[in-house]
Amino acid sequence: MLGAILGDIIGSIYEYQPIKTKDFELLTTDNHPTDDTIMTVAVGLVTASREHHEEEEYKRNLVKFMRLLGKEFPDAGYGMRFSRWLCAEDSASYHSYGNGSAMRVSPVGWFASSLAEAEQLARWSAEVTHDHPDGVRGAQAVAAAIYMARTAKDIGRIRGYISSYYFPLDFRLNKIRPSYSYDETSTGSVPQAIECFLESSSYEDAVRNAVSLGGDADTQACIAGSIAEAYYGIPAPLQKAAMTYMDQRLTRLFLAYATRLYQRARQAAGAKEG
Repeated sequence: MLGAILGDIIGSIYEYQPIKTKDFELLTTDNHPTDDTIMTVAVGLVTASREHHEEEEYKRNLVKFMRLLGKEFPDAGYGMRFSRWLCAEDSASYHSYGNGSAMRVSPVGWFASSLAEAEQLARWSAEVTHDHPDGVRGAQAVAAAIYMARTAKDIGRIRGYISSYYFPLDFRLNKIRPSYSYDETSTGSVPQAIECFLESSSYEDAVRNAVSLGGDADTQACIAGSIAEAYYGIPAPLQKAAMTYMDQRLTRLFLAYATRLYQRARQAAGAKEG
């Protein structure tokens, strides 16, 4: 999850001031967490709260916690329709086909014990707001890429799977960069963000790829960073830097998620040894 958060922070100052170069200062005093971080934390805490999930309970808890954190951090840069949803009396989804479901899904890829579970939880996490097929597809593609990045460690297999089941990755960054512009739809931003990871050589390189597209920089860096963390890890200095940009409340919530995930991993390891 930290890879998504750090990507969001790095991309935050370029969302409305696009650049077309990978040569930029990675972190400045102006960088900050956005709604991508807030909602990623919400998904993380709900997903890691128990070993097994039932769909309706998972969705109900996710709506509750997304709204709790959304109201606690009201100035994080939410979209207009999402802001209305946060304050609505009912929990009905609004059929979004945007990239919001993909930006917040990374904890699912870490929690899942199988590719099928990653895709199922990704669908559930998306459908509370993004129940359009494109919104669901974006979340599932990112969750699948993260799961495969941390388990198979094979970029070729990840590319093949995403291309076969989710998005045609029939482009390269250098070809699309000159004409690419801001696009917050799932189909217009998620495959491009995944490609930023696929063409990377490190965590930092993946995030620089995403920012340099000149599009929805914070969200695409969040997505690319989430997959890159699972594949490369994050250098310790960058991990420490990321934590300095979160306030005490977000830091506590992130550490609670990380602790639960660590305990799950230890339990799984113990079960295999037994």
